[in-house]
Amino acid sequence: MAKQNVAEQFVDLLARAGVRRLYGVVGDSLNPVVDAVRRTRSIDWIQVRHEEVAAFAAGAEAQLTARLAACAGSCGPGNLHLINGLYDAHRSMAPVLALASHIPSSEIGTGYFQETHPDQLFRECSHYCELISSPQQMPRVLQTAIQHAVGRGGVSVVALPGDVAARPAPERAEEHALVTSRPTVRPGDAEIDELARMVDEARRVTLFCGSGTAGAHREVMAFAERVKAPVGHALRGKEHIQYDNPYDVGMSGLLGYGAAYDATHECDLLILLGTDFPYGAFLPDDVRTVQVDVRPEHLGRRSKLDLAVWGDVRETLRCLTPKVRPKKNRAFLDRMLKKHAEALEGVVRAYTRKVERHVPIHPEYVASVLDEEAAADAVFTVDTGMCNVWAARYLTPNGRRRVIGSFTHGSMANALPQAIGAQFLDRRRQVVSMSGDGGFTMLMGDFLTLVQYELPVKVVLFNNSSLGMVELEMLVAGLHSYGTENHNPDFAAIATAAGAFGVRVEKPKQLRGALRAAFKHRGPALVDVVTDPNALSIPPKIKAEMVTGFALSASKMVLDGGVGKMVQMARSNLRNVPRP
Repeated sequence: MAKQNVAEQFVDLLARAGVRRLYGVVGDSLNPVVDAVRRTRSIDWIQVRHEEVAAFAAGAEAQLTARLAACAGSCGPGNLHLINGLYDAHRSMAPVLALASHIPSSEIGTGYFQETHPDQLFRECSHYCELISSPQQMPRVLQTAIQHAVGRGGVSVVALPGDVAARPAPERAEEHALVTSRPTVRPGDAEIDELARMVDEARRVTLFCGSGTAGAHREVMAFAERVKAPVGHALRGKEHIQYDNPYDVGMSGLLGYGAAYDATHECDLLILLGTDFPYGAFLPDDVRTVQVDVRPEHLGRRSKLDLAVWGDVRETLRCLTPKVRPKKNRAFLDRMLKKHAEALEGVVRAYTRKVERHVPIHPEYVASVLDEEAAADAVFTVDTGMCNVWAARYLTPNGRRRVIGSFTHGSMANALPQAIGAQFLDRRRQVVSMSGDGGFTMLMGDFLTLVQYELPVKVVLFNNSSLGMVELEMLVAGLHSYGTENHNPDFAAIATAAGAFGVRVEKPKQLRGALRAAFKHRGPALVDVVTDPNALSIPPKIKAEMVTGFALSASKMVLDGGVGKMVQMARSNLRNVPRP
């Protein structure tokens, strides 16, 4: 049996850890590893057009499966292109292993062609970042990197010079069992007892949920019923907590709607469940607050806490719920449900007024029809910017759909690359990229990756020829919009020229048929929808001094627009409110 080289050992170990694809762009220092992938059946090499796409695609895989995914970049500029996608994966707690190949080991430190120091550059966006300078470090360094990424949830980076990758692997190298999944974390009895006491003492309890409630829907609903608590959510908590939720009061934050803001401010005990919600201006500073999170470093870094609980949300609620006394008074819950329904009724008019005849097309209408036509188990990837607004307000979660985006890092151009990773997981599952024209054109070259691999991703392009969210920021800050206009081509024609299905939609009556045709098409498709750049209506009470970046200091709502099927859900929930 031929002796393995370091690259072959590297690839074999990734396969043992469950990695099935390695996304990247080939290059000289990376060639030994790519060749090792070529000669194995365990891992496929996915050739993308830009390394940033490789990192986003791997991050999407990891977010959707909670399993390790991997990407790679060649020395210097090659692996530098990974950094934005790796930041996003790390801040999304997605377990990703990045291979940053390096210049020849004998040239490190000499200012050699394409020299950088990846073992230093990636430290801020990783839990573990180390250089393999000799074969004897394998496989221990890679094993350690894998365990950091999986165990802590985030990115690990291994820098590997091309000449080291080509050398023989050490004989009798020690390999051990790999960590491939994370355990649940149960809080201590003292914390559970203290939290139960605080809940029993409170008259009005509100739950505010983030992505840490994934897999805990049943437990959250059972607890909300026991203590008669309204349930609000952050954007990343929407897909996990909004469906089948008779206690839903909407979302807080810049994109918020409904009564979530009121419910968090008018309670006397606020429980933050699995959320690292960054916008402190939307959180109360005069309400007793408890935070439950599996990451102890998240506890208390956004708001002052009366109790910090280190634990998995599902396990915490399983322990807590039997210990609290059931509450019979649901006056607070019912008042918030009514306020939520009234708030949604108040904004729905902006969506319903002549939208089926309005040209350019209202983006709210596009999102609403998309929600109706997409599959019940579709995966939506959402560009940062106004697409976040439409996804937050119009995509209807049901426990089977998934919605991912750059919701924490806030990068543009994430939707198409994330759709690539999502589609490789399951070619039979519908994957929809909700792309803005600004984000799409940043990494448009990787639309060709869809064609090359015949990935049936459907790109729905909200084409308003502008950077809409940036214009909004400028407007609210009292500035003239400047540098935000895009001169765009016919994107459908470009898609057709590339060998994909393309259709351009300029009138509302064309939209539903175009989406159906794209979804029916077996390969990649792009629906270029010309939307109204002036779709947003800003309430006059918003003042420039209220805004710092994305954080409001004094407003409950920034964007006035429709809310899709959520108003129907709110009306339905009102049936649970006892009539006087």
